[in-house]
Amino acid sequence: MVRTDADGIAVLGLDGEIDHQSVRGLTRALAPTETAADRRVVIDLSRVTFMDSSGVNAVIAAFHAAQTAGGWLRLVVVPGAVLRTLQLVALDTVVPFHPTLEEALAPTPPDS
Repeated sequence: MVRTDADGIAVLGLDGEIDHQSVRGLTRALAPTETAADRRVVIDLSRVTFMDSSGVNAVIAAFHAAQTAGGWLRLVVVPGAVLRTLQLVALDTVVPFHPTLEEALAPTPPDS
C-alpha cells in the first residue's frame, strides 16, 4: 500500500489481495486522524486482484467516517473481479466509483 497526498486529498494505492489477513493495514491507513476536519480520500483499487467481505466492510467504514468528518471517499475501480464484487454488494450505489485516478481527484461540481 502506498499513501500519497494530492492537493490535500489522501490517495491510497493498493495492490494484490484485500482479505481478512491483509485488511488490517488498510483499516489502519483509513483510520480518522484528529487533524482531518475535512477528510477527502481516494482509494485506488485498480491494481487489486481480489477483495473479500472484510475489504468491503473496511471501505464502508471509511466512507462513513469521511462523511462524518465532513469529507468524502471515492474509489478507483477498473473492470474485473473486484468491480463485480463491489457491484454485487451494491457498493457502487453508495460510494462514487471512477475508472481513473485523475477522474477521482477531479473537483466535484456544486449541486444545482
